[in-house]
Amino acid sequence: MMFMQPEQGPIVVEVFRQPEVAPDIGVGVVLGMFSLAGVMLVAAAVGGLVVGAIFVGLRRLAESGALPPGPKDRGLGL
Repeated sequence: MMFMQPEQGPIVVEVFRQPEVAPDIGVGVVLGMFSLAGVMLVAAAVGGLVVGAIFVGLRRLAESGALPPGPKDRGLGL
């Protein structure tokens, strides 16, 4: 038995232009990442030093008697 196939028209394929290849990460991008990390590290270190200085200053003021005693100072004296 032979089957009759309908006549098929031409297959049309549209070819689109490929997008440009993205450039590789350059030295400038790497240096920018490290500089941003350095700035964040310096900012964290300065912030830690400031907060530490505040805690040390408050502790010294409390030990010198310049500050009124707080609720923890009336405890067992630990």
